[in-house]
Amino acid sequence: MLIVNKLAVHELPAPSFVLLAQVTCSCAAVKLCGLLGFIEVDELEWPKLKAFFFVSIAFLACIFANIMILKHCNVETFIVFRASTPLVIGVADWIFLGRELPNKRSLFAMLSLMVGAGLYVHFDGDFNVNGYMWVAAWYVIFSFDQLYIKFTVDNVQVRSNWGRVFYTNLWATIVLLGMTAYLEPNILANTKWGFKNMTALGVSCAIGVAMSYFAFLCRAAVSATSFTVIGNVCKILTVLINLSIWSKHASPTGIACLFVCLAAAGTYQQAPKRADSVPSEVARTPLVTCKSDEGDDEEMK
Repeated sequence: MLIVNKLAVHELPAPSFVLLAQVTCSCAAVKLCGLLGFIEVDELEWPKLKAFFFVSIAFLACIFANIMILKHCNVETFIVFRASTPLVIGVADWIFLGRELPNKRSLFAMLSLMVGAGLYVHFDGDFNVNGYMWVAAWYVIFSFDQLYIKFTVDNVQVRSNWGRVFYTNLWATIVLLGMTAYLEPNILANTKWGFKNMTALGVSCAIGVAMSYFAFLCRAAVSATSFTVIGNVCKILTVLINLSIWSKHASPTGIACLFVCLAAAGTYQQAPKRADSVPSEVARTPLVTCKSDEGDDEEMK
């Protein structure tokens, strides 16, 4: 998805509009497939809408910062900083989500990530102050995104995973309509639409639907830190594709540091739940419950 977004922004330099097209396509496609009976999608229900509002804001802010990084930096810059995020998420998992602290192997892996990131910045010949400011902003947003969305996925019950996709992208569509109208009317008015930019946009929208679905599915299955590490390991393929497409790369030494970071990320082990965090029967009750077959009302606790 990183390469696809990079290509889409390269062909159509309007990141807000690219995001708007992606989330609108996801929302509309999911709802349409639900109406046709191909998938099960939750109906519009206010308690769930409220629960997913901040999920959408966190998701949207993270992707927007992501696209701004890609606009100012090379892809490797973004990937290597993303590879260091398990260090923060691992501690936050312990503080907020009831996980054990990382074991020695995982701690070594996360420290290796930090060293690799530091060396990359040192050797990166394409240092961009504006770009790295966006990286710092993204880092904070991403950490919140990983933790809060995991909390919501664990506590808000939906009829299917498609419901999460629908609610998140619906809120994102509403927010991005205003952002795009305010930030990019001149860019869109002067854009010459053609096969290349329309194809890049269309492909990014199609992949966005799949990414949204499987990301939520994965978040429900593993811890916030493990989800972060899985994403980092997948970036090896991104680097290989990027090397064959773009001329704006890091130096060979910087690339080596990048692979050190990704290798370290792959050695991380998911921390188990703490014994004192095992939920009681009351704590297991989800924040949102769906109607049962007997017609029980939904409730927000």
